[in-house]
Amino acid sequence: MIRIAVCDDEQSMSDRISAMVSDFFRGKQFSEHFEIEVTQFSSGEALLQSDKTFDLLFLDIQMKGMDGMETARRLRSRGFKGYLIFTTILKEMVFQSFEVQAYDYLVKPIEEKHFERTMQRLLASMMQSDAEKKLLVQKGYDSSILSFDEIVYCEIIGRKVYLHLISSEVIDYYDRIENLETKLGSRFYRCHRSYLINLGYLRGYKNGTARMEGGDEIPVSRLRSKAFSEVLLRYMKNK
Repeated sequence: MIRIAVCDDEQSMSDRISAMVSDFFRGKQFSEHFEIEVTQFSSGEALLQSDKTFDLLFLDIQMKGMDGMETARRLRSRGFKGYLIFTTILKEMVFQSFEVQAYDYLVKPIEEKHFERTMQRLLASMMQSDAEKKLLVQKGYDSSILSFDEIVYCEIIGRKVYLHLISSEVIDYYDRIENLETKLGSRFYRCHRSYLINLGYLRGYKNGTARMEGGDEIPVSRLRSKAFSEVLLRYMKNK
């Protein structure tokens, strides 16, 4: 899931950008479709009040009330690490975008070719720079990108992987646990032949059972219990 926000005080422009984003990710240039969620905001104040997290933000610089540049500064100061693309009618405003680590800017009226080039570069950046933090899940003709932080634990039944997410959603697809273990990295531990758990969501461990965020209990095999304790201590120390 790629979570996208569009913040513009002109509803027609907000609708246009949202439509362009949807057309891009569901377009013919991909052999698979990416699962996305687009949320619109009509002001910087409304965006700052939202408790949602976003991977990508389209932000108008000139808005009534708080402008886009100040909104971006406040978002970055709060720890927003997503990709930021400014939309503006004033090219000279772009030089200030470096202050808030903007990925790019689009000059209004937005040309479709410029938009597509920007999005193609951005998608490549997302897949490369975040390779260690995101998981590409392919299920049939559909694809989605999941943040590691969304995954509480992974369960393998037969040839299928079941990803149990912090949202309580469960996503299933075909893969091998060995492949998944390599992709997920050190924050996940294979405590059992059929389970990989996110150590960041571990809430307790007793009598060979790991209790996860949300209450699910995961078995820890006897052969892995000693190594599990060592891995957990090392993880907590590094954290």
